[in-house]
Amino acid sequence: MSNVLILADFVAEKCTKSTVELATAGAGIGEVTALVLAPVGKGAAFAASITQGPITKVLVIESDDFARHGVAAAADALAHVTQELQPAGVLVVSHAFGKEVAGRVAMKLKIGIITDAVEVSTDFTATQLVFGGSTTVHSKVAQGCAIITVRPNTITANFVAATPVIENTTAPISDCSKKATLTSSEPPVQGGRPELTEANIVVSGGRGTNGDFAAVEAFADSLGAAVGASRAATDAGWYPHSHQVGQTGKTVSPALYVACGISGAIQHRAGMQTSKMIVVVNKDPEAPLFELADFGVVGDLFTVLPPATEGVQARKA
Repeated sequence: MSNVLILADFVAEKCTKSTVELATAGAGIGEVTALVLAPVGKGAAFAASITQGPITKVLVIESDDFARHGVAAAADALAHVTQELQPAGVLVVSHAFGKEVAGRVAMKLKIGIITDAVEVSTDFTATQLVFGGSTTVHSKVAQGCAIITVRPNTITANFVAATPVIENTTAPISDCSKKATLTSSEPPVQGGRPELTEANIVVSGGRGTNGDFAAVEAFADSLGAAVGASRAATDAGWYPHSHQVGQTGKTVSPALYVACGISGAIQHRAGMQTSKMIVVVNKDPEAPLFELADFGVVGDLFTVLPPATEGVQARKA
């Protein structure tokens, strides 16, 4: 039976839903082995947080080089395990860190790479949405092992209880990688909200907020949602760039996406149009984003959102 290697993904030392999605995709191909990269002394706790998903084995590598040298050290470790395990393919979460690690591994091992897949079939054919989502492409590495990055929230996760065998292993970190310095990292999510690419619900604000995101944040908090922003809003300094949804920001595929005061330029549409349900709130009835909407509200977000927030809170009471 084929073996599929996945790079386990963690936020605040907890395994993410994206790891379960990778495992679900991999289980359709063969037995899934998850690689855990952890600081010294944290490997057991990281591995113990993998409680869901069809994962057969967990390999744990502990090294403080992962914190010191970031993607360079992670890529060395993943490349070494890939060479040792010889899997049918490797799956990684398609965020900034995952894509850079995947690219480095592909170069080190001289293997093919496919990024931003929304589906992976049993023969390792990857489905991608390109040109702003207007075209669907099916790609496959012609020969040998492939490394594929998978967009979060596009695979229906199988949350079966995970009872994997856990093994500790090691991997050499090259001197070249040890010269790399981790100079930036993803800022922590404020207010206890979920991480943008992991969230099942995202509420985003755009130019229509006029810089005031209070109503957007209040509505998001009532739903337990992440907060996003359009490029116009982040470029204006109204919201951090780490929350930008779009072609040059983050790509999200939540169960529910609520766009508030966002006209819907192609750049923004490319980052959210694979959402399962799209709700648009805009006072301009001709806003292009209404073309994608499952439900639309023509109205000022400052008039629409407060009673909607109250309604959600009343339902919870």
